[in-house]
Amino acid sequence: MSMDYVMEPFKIKMVEMLKQTTREERIEFLKQARYNMFSIRSENIAIDMQTDSGTGAMSDRQWAAMMTADESYGGARGFYEVEAAVQDIFGYKYAQPVHQGRAAEKVLFGCLMGPDDIAIANQFFDTTQGHIVMTGARPLNCVCDEAADIYLDAPFKGNMDTEKLEALINEKGADRVKMIMMTITNNSAGGQPVSMANIRETSRIAKKYGIIFVIDAARYAENAYFIKTREEGYQDKSIGEIVKECFGYADAFSMSAKKDTIVNMGGCIGVREDEDLITKVRMRTIPLEGFINYGGLSGRDIAALAVGFYEGINESFLKYRIGQVQYLGELLHDAGVPIQYPVGGHGIYIDCGVMMPHLSWDQFPAQAVSAALYIEGGIRGGDLGSLSLDRDPDTNEQQKALNEFCRLCVPRRVLTQSQIEFVARTIIYVRDHAAEYPGYRILKETPLLRHFTVDLEPLSPIK
Repeated sequence: MSMDYVMEPFKIKMVEMLKQTTREERIEFLKQARYNMFSIRSENIAIDMQTDSGTGAMSDRQWAAMMTADESYGGARGFYEVEAAVQDIFGYKYAQPVHQGRAAEKVLFGCLMGPDDIAIANQFFDTTQGHIVMTGARPLNCVCDEAADIYLDAPFKGNMDTEKLEALINEKGADRVKMIMMTITNNSAGGQPVSMANIRETSRIAKKYGIIFVIDAARYAENAYFIKTREEGYQDKSIGEIVKECFGYADAFSMSAKKDTIVNMGGCIGVREDEDLITKVRMRTIPLEGFINYGGLSGRDIAALAVGFYEGINESFLKYRIGQVQYLGELLHDAGVPIQYPVGGHGIYIDCGVMMPHLSWDQFPAQAVSAALYIEGGIRGGDLGSLSLDRDPDTNEQQKALNEFCRLCVPRRVLTQSQIEFVARTIIYVRDHAAEYPGYRILKETPLLRHFTVDLEPLSPIK
């Protein structure tokens, strides 16, 4: 193998017992959930890889901070600790804690855009795209062509196609484009990183046309680690130095802190220096999230967040974190499983259109693989293919994803090496028996972010 497993830089103090279920029981649990992976009860999951958001194991220091937290409504100590961390790590003047990343998007996007406006990104994640649509604006993606080729070994497959970006701005009109966003790492492309050079060039274009440049910072620390290990000129720089340079090119960020700051609940908006935007963010936070000092969070959550900002950029932790994901990826790549390669930061993305060629894209092969992994191993992943895309808001036609990915996220500081190897064996088994699993059809859906609550049924009985 090309990547050795990296030892965990921590020891385990507490364990949670896992419920053992049979294959027959899991088929019934899946039926009861209407074949929606979100609706399976967590107690019936052996290894939950649906998301890495809020599912990490907090440290002893984070738990200790929670025990001594300030729960005051106004002027709470935790707010100033988060503000100081954001000023120190990112170099931004203002930090606004909110209850999670979606709240950050809801508050920030309402300050920036409205009906008939346009927002452009390397690739919006599903909930981010949903919040743009809710403002009445239209989201457009400009991910580089390399992202579509799962077999291409390129270091930064999450990059913005900057030529396409500038062409889109000129086509749609710079006055209509209210935001350019860089998602780091690029979740929808397979957790693929974005280079510093690409961030710098995107920033230059945004400044040229007077458009605000925002970073979706959910996995900013992982992206910084990839820059350090893959981009020329950054090998001798610290993670902190890379983060500060990266965010220095942007005007603001929105963050789900449930990823790289390793908390179970929390988010943040950062504004570098724009006083007008700071005022708007504060005004919208109060009616939507609560007073600015707590932003929908308890003091305990904010205290854990302040500690997590620093733990998330620890290089030893990141080496282990990225190494564990890459270890799983190399097991699968060596076995010939079609995954987005090289492996990204937070999970494995199986190309289910390739893995299940007997299913057409509108039979949702990523859903078929997700269901099969649960049936065979009690593993919960998730569809990040066409099922996760809502219908086109203008034509109501089913949208086709760039790739039919089943996403398997690795929670932080949670899984052991043997559990990772069990996941690999289960995926390989499903690959070897792919023709036995049916596709799916939609029975009931909502017009926005449907995949969270959709009802499905298999096109033929599950054997």
